[in-house]
Amino acid sequence: MENKWYVKYTTVLLGLILTVYVMIVAKSILLPILFAVLLSILFAPLASWFEKYRIPKILAALLAMVIGLSVLFGLGYFFYTQITAFVDDVDLIKSRAEELLAGLENFLVTWFDVEQFVDFEDIEGLFLEFVRENSGTLGRGVAGAVSFATTALLVPIFMFMFIIFRDFLKTFFLKLFGRKSEMHAAKVQTIMSNIQVVVQRYITGVIIVISILAVLNSIMLLVIGVKHAIFFGVFAAMLNVIPFIGPIFGSILPIVYSLLTMDSLIYPLIIMGGFYVIQILEGNLFTPVIVGNQVSMNALVALLLLFLGAQIWGLAGMILFIPLGAIMKVIFDEIESLQPYGYLIGRVPDEEKQKKGKLAQKISDFKEKVSKEGNEEEEE
Repeated sequence: MENKWYVKYTTVLLGLILTVYVMIVAKSILLPILFAVLLSILFAPLASWFEKYRIPKILAALLAMVIGLSVLFGLGYFFYTQITAFVDDVDLIKSRAEELLAGLENFLVTWFDVEQFVDFEDIEGLFLEFVRENSGTLGRGVAGAVSFATTALLVPIFMFMFIIFRDFLKTFFLKLFGRKSEMHAAKVQTIMSNIQVVVQRYITGVIIVISILAVLNSIMLLVIGVKHAIFFGVFAAMLNVIPFIGPIFGSILPIVYSLLTMDSLIYPLIIMGGFYVIQILEGNLFTPVIVGNQVSMNALVALLLLFLGAQIWGLAGMILFIPLGAIMKVIFDEIESLQPYGYLIGRVPDEEKQKKGKLAQKISDFKEKVSKEGNEEEEE
């Protein structure tokens, strides 16, 4: 006898609640593992390339990991040096903020007869009182930072192990899910291959887009004359990895900084316009052409995943849930009983072409034509 609808509903609901609970409780364990899985998938081909030249598997994995982490550490050092440089601008920012607030206060007094709009001594007292009242929260924040540093140290360890045992893990999944028949084994092999392709192309595409945006942002800010232009440009480009809200927060910092440090209000408006033009290019040209269809999810699901990731894992969840959603779509598309869910996650029919600009569509069509001709020549 078939289960009643409320039995299925209760089972699914309990499964979701238990899954979310485990994700929250096991955050410190799951985050380094998931980041390590994605990075190991990205750098596994590099390790395989080293192994072709008869380099031992352990040494090949170590070289691939060192190359990947060197880029990350170099980026971290860049941000550290740039942030420390802001110490020299503290007095300038403070004096400029006082001038702006004083001008605002004079305007309110002149036109609205509002006096004592800002008292800097009161602001300083409120700040000290806030620190005293929230010392426990600040302490937890420091402890959280230490926990994050510990988690970050686990990522290269897991990454190294995953690269070494990648063939062993593939065989394990084949034995686990493909043992019933050769058809099941072939489907599992297809799923693993597609996941590897999706993750590699998605992360590579995102890195390329971030690099292009970093160059364009930095050039735009340098031409305008903003101090620390390269830092602002790279920071705004990296926040682009967070869909929808990342570009907005990335542009706010240089706009506010220019407002506090530059003489004219025209500069923040020019910077705002520059970021807007660059984001138009990113949304209609760079991402559609470079990243393409690797994360073929509709906007509703992407926004929902972004919200769920923020609620469960914070910033890390906002970064991880998009590629994890793409991986789930690959799995859903290959399993017949789950294909409706893959359709629900995927893009609305004709949305892809509508989302692309004409230039991006022409470039994509040209790439597909070249790829098709190359495959035909290989077959001949």
